Amino acid sequence: MSQVELKSSPAETKELGPNTVRLTFLPSGQSVEFEAGELPYQDHGKPQSILDVAINFGIHLEHACGGNCACTTCHVVVKKGGELLSECTEEEADRLDTAADLQLNSRLGCQAMIEKPGEVVVEIPKWNRNYICEGGGSTL
Repeated sequence: MSQVELKSSPAETKELGPNTVRLTFLPSGQSVEFEAGELPYQDHGKPQSILDVAINFGIHLEHACGGNCACTTCHVVVKKGGELLSECTEEEADRLDTAADLQLNSRLGCQAMIEKPGEVVVEIPKWNRNYICEGGGSTL
């Protein structure tokens, strides 16, 4: 498996290979790249979910329930590449209904699996970034 290093700027827009996924987290602009289907599963959320990718690359995305679709702390807003993600299930939609700052393109990071290569951009909502900072974690 070939993992590309963590990038700190979304301005680095090299062309992606035919099986490459680029996932960018806003507002930090951290981007990671990997070959679709080759990421080791980290046992949090569904395989190759946004949460799974974040854990693989050491990017903090809160997940109080361990990625079991039992809370909304991994709530993200998909800014680009929603068509590359798995469909939102009824269980995920029901859980999202309880999320703060719900948007039309909101997803749970533990449930939204990246199913196709390409570029995905997600934003961690401000309320969750504040929670992370106060909890002593990353300052995204």
